[in-house]
Amino acid sequence: MHVTAPDRTKDPMSHPNAARTPRHRLKVARLVVDQNWPISEIAARFQVSWPPVKSWVDRYLADESTEDRSSRPKHSPNKTPLLVAKRCISLRIRLREGPVKLGARLEIAPSTAHRILTAARLNRLTQLDRATGEPVRRYEHPHPGSLVHVDVKKLGNIPDGGGWRYVGRRQGDRNRSGTPDKSKNKWHNPKMGYAFVHTVIDDHSRVAFTEVHDDETAITAVGVLRRAAAWFAQRGVAIERVLSDNGAAYRGHLWRDACEALAIRPK
Repeated sequence: MHVTAPDRTKDPMSHPNAARTPRHRLKVARLVVDQNWPISEIAARFQVSWPPVKSWVDRYLADESTEDRSSRPKHSPNKTPLLVAKRCISLRIRLREGPVKLGARLEIAPSTAHRILTAARLNRLTQLDRATGEPVRRYEHPHPGSLVHVDVKKLGNIPDGGGWRYVGRRQGDRNRSGTPDKSKNKWHNPKMGYAFVHTVIDDHSRVAFTEVHDDETAITAVGVLRRAAAWFAQRGVAIERVLSDNGAAYRGHLWRDACEALAIRPK
């Protein structure tokens, strides 16, 4: 039984001087054309099937390149017209309708409408701005560490056992009174206070470093930045710039000196 050797003409991992690459194909074609070697013998010698050798020879005779051609067809008669695709995108942005309704409006299959929306990254309504209907264009810096954002979110503490909105007013007051280590307000009820969530988020990857503290002072903010820089550095990311709002913790000399010590430019 004759077994045809596999066609190894496309090898994306090989270098230009390796076998079955354009330079090698040109050499094979020249052996057949210029030195009159039989195609079958050349194919056996170089361990390839004869059809690719024949195609290399034909290209050489036609003075064409032996590079791999794209598998994309030169003509697509059944391709959706560009005007229809543009109309589909326009209706999606303006009416926020799905593929089924858009397909009915444009007299195309729902699958075709879905493919158009997917290619335009409009297949989900979350990818459209609610106010304007325009596609959401994500903003990001070119590489991790190029810019990080810092901010603080203040959240009210919840007493042990749950607050009154969850367990009711009476049980909530009991839970609040039973929570230890809380100061009293003017009505002699314990003050639950707030938790301050300090977040350092990378602009490119959206990876965040978060710590929860009892305050938002400059000393706490600086400590969070130092630990965040070390945490990112362990993962091979060096922070170059840090962006903050005009909070008091980020306007003082302590924050500026800490950024200078860490070789980070504050903005």
